[in-house]
Formats: sequence, C-alpha cells, structure tokens
Amino acid sequence: MRFHTRKWVKPGDLNANETLFGGRVLAWIDEEAALYSIIQLENKRIVTKYMSEINFMSTAVKGDIVEIGIEVVKFGKSSLTLNCEVRNKMTRETIVTVDNIIMVNLGEDGKPKPHGKTKIEFVKDRLAGED
Repeated sequence: MRFHTRKWVKPGDLNANETLFGGRVLAWIDEEAALYSIIQLENKRIVTKYMSEINFMSTAVKGDIVEIGIEVVKFGKSSLTLNCEVRNKMTRETIVTVDNIIMVNLGEDGKPKPHGKTKIEFVKDRLAGED
C-alpha cells in the first residue's frame, strides 16, 4: 500500500472526547480516494459510489500526524475499486481501514463512462512515454 498524504491533527479535527473525529477521517479518506482516482483515470469527473464497512481500530490526538494509504483492488469498466488504511505516524497504530471504496468515472453528461484503464499507471511513466 502506498501512503500519499499526511494530515496534522488540529483542534478543529477533534470530537468531544478530544480525539480525532471519525467524520473528519472519513472526509479525508473520501478526498484521498477521489484524488487518487482522478490521477489514475485521468479525469476530474470522479464520484464516490460506495464505501464498505469502516473499521475504526484506534485514534489520534491533537498534534499527531496521520497518513492515508490507498491501494487499487480492481479496475472495472467505468469504476475503480480501492482499499484504504489510515495510520497514526506517532503511535504506529492503524486508525481505520476501509476494504472497498468504489469510485466511478463520469463523462461530461454526468453518467458513468468507460475509462479504458486496466492497470496502475504512475505519472512519471506517462511523462517518460511522451519523449
């Protein structure tokens, strides 16, 4: 799994228990899944269709650094299925896992559109192919 993003837990990210608010973590996961999918599918019109069971395992407190990891599970015709792990860099514990996040590629009409991708591509490889 590749960890692309780090977040610093700030006072506005906390719940009444003074620990990281689960809703904030889910928003971070959704944004990271969208960004990852936009880059992979080379289309900014990406939406979240589905998130499977969300398993909260530990937490973070103010000042902790968390990182978000995304991994491709499957390329569909117009979708991309990902899994995600969020971990606390300070305690080295997993905060939450999501086994399946389905992101859908849309056309200009707002309807699902085939993306034609079958494997993970890295931007550096795309740029090398332009030479």
